[in-house]
Amino acid sequence: MKKLLVPMLLAGLISGCAGSHVKETPKAAENAPVVQTQAPIAAKVAPAAETAKLEINPLKDPNNILSKRSVYFDFDQYTVKPEYKALVEAHAQYLASHPNASIRIEGNADDRGTREYNLALGQKRAVAVKKVLNTDGAQDKQIETISYGKEKPKALGENEAAWAENRRADIVYSGE
Repeated sequence: MKKLLVPMLLAGLISGCAGSHVKETPKAAENAPVVQTQAPIAAKVAPAAETAKLEINPLKDPNNILSKRSVYFDFDQYTVKPEYKALVEAHAQYLASHPNASIRIEGNADDRGTREYNLALGQKRAVAVKKVLNTDGAQDKQIETISYGKEKPKALGENEAAWAENRRADIVYSGE
């Protein structure tokens, strides 16, 4: 009879548990962080009409000529070369259409020559760019010129490639 009792007790226990629907939560799920299923309102994508209203700043758009800011010069020269006329004219037109904008033209020279000579040459380069800007509509009050001479090289080295990079005038907009 003992042999029959043990299987019967087991059968009763199994059938009793089968009717009970207790759902246990795993321990890891109890402590898991709550995941937000909806994006916050600020992160939602703007409708296409609103997106079209957003403008790219032409001064920072790498596909726009206004993102180019250096005018390069030949050795011991301060005449704006024809290949840079369109660049300078584009900046002049931008300044003419934005009367509150202002720039600083930074004249530079390579490291050959005395400090005084290179400061004077850098100033002549900055003034040459300013004259083209003025001719094409930019106002004097929008433009400041300064010379760094050989003090702010763009490229280091004692070769023609480095010297060519350093013979320049850079256009720097206020606030940049």
